[in-house]
Amino acid sequence: MEYSHSDADLLRQPIGYWSWAAYDAVVTRIRSALAELGTTQPQWWVLGQVAGAEPAESRDEVSRLLRNYLDTGPEVMEEEIDHTVARGWVDQDAAGRLHLTADGRAFFDKVAAVQQQLQEERHAGISDEEYLTTLKVLQRFIHNTGGTAWHH
Repeated sequence: MEYSHSDADLLRQPIGYWSWAAYDAVVTRIRSALAELGTTQPQWWVLGQVAGAEPAESRDEVSRLLRNYLDTGPEVMEEEIDHTVARGWVDQDAAGRLHLTADGRAFFDKVAAVQQQLQEERHAGISDEEYLTTLKVLQRFIHNTGGTAWHH
């Protein structure tokens, strides 16, 4: 790969710009691929959370966990949960717990396969060691600037 600058010049480049550019490229690619499948990234988060929850979680638990992802917010997450229910992918039992429907499971599996392809695309030419170092460095930047971040 050809880089934008020499190593010496890269050392003087702003992390704020490059972390934003990476975020923009990755999220744009993910959202574009999901849109082709007829869903949104927050709907995918809902499906993933519901599919992986044992025991099943309530709507409020799912919403509270996901609302801080990419500054989505509680109103948007509630709307996105509503969309997954309206599309027949998720239903709510009498105890208020969310479950994937048969259609939801089939759609989740389809989208999960695309997400795996996207993951492989993003990680092409990047070793596990480089990836681990990258995440630790980004977390150090967050810590050093007084920020907080967490992802399940």
